[in-house]
Amino acid sequence: MIDLALVSATDFASKDEDMAPLQAAAADAGLSCAVWCWDDPSVDWSACRLALLRSPWDYIERYVEFIAWLASAEAQCQLLNPADLVRWNTDKRYLLELAQAGAPVIQTLAIAPGGALRRPDSAEFVIKPAVGNGSRGARRFGANEEEAAATHLQALHDQGHTALVQPYLERVDVGGETALLYFDGEFSHAIRKNALLRRKQDAGNTLTEEAISAREPNADQRAVGDKVLAALARLKPQSHPPLYARVDLLDDPQGQPQLLELELAEPSLFFSHAPGSAARLIECVRLRVEGPGPRA
Repeated sequence: MIDLALVSATDFASKDEDMAPLQAAAADAGLSCAVWCWDDPSVDWSACRLALLRSPWDYIERYVEFIAWLASAEAQCQLLNPADLVRWNTDKRYLLELAQAGAPVIQTLAIAPGGALRRPDSAEFVIKPAVGNGSRGARRFGANEEEAAATHLQALHDQGHTALVQPYLERVDVGGETALLYFDGEFSHAIRKNALLRRKQDAGNTLTEEAISAREPNADQRAVGDKVLAALARLKPQSHPPLYARVDLLDDPQGQPQLLELELAEPSLFFSHAPGSAARLIECVRLRVEGPGPRA
């Protein structure tokens, strides 16, 4: 029996930059730890006390299989974040529920297969699949590109996806995106991510190279992060806050932060941009494994 399994996927276990800091922090905390892949049929999930989802990043191509695995794994060990929260969070239609619960969410329209294009009243907008990660399937369109947008929408529908349509908030081109990281409901650190979607869409390639840097969030960003987690607690009451949560924000045209995504399933946590952050997360894990008493 090991204390902690860090859950990845066969194709991604060696590519997750968060793994090494977590393994080092677990060793320092006296927790036995290993990297196990959700898609490895030889793994015995009853042989770990806690399974921490980190990089099962192929789930979007194997969604039904992944959802079935969640139920199976959670029947054998403690899964974090919990399976019901992960199921809910891996379909971005959760944004509509968070907005109804009072979180300041970017205007989001959901268009199920068979539905016609609807778009926000903005100079540019983005269409992306409701189940997706890493900006895959997301494209940016101008207000005069409805034909191209409708074609992309139909392509997503043909793949069985519900599509989300959101305004493109141009302040991201200068200020970037802000991601706030919370461990057990407490703020840990924040990073800045550059804008990824290019305006010119040649050969189907719409992404620029990702650039990450540390960021000190302002008071408005911190307040929105807290509002998002409060809305989550109302929607999905749990005995504990999520072990980890990443609140991704963009500024609206008035400079007010708005929720782009709430990541509770498999987000990068950017430990290299916040010294001590991996140890903070592992301390939260230790408390889940050992309880709040003194270490043995």
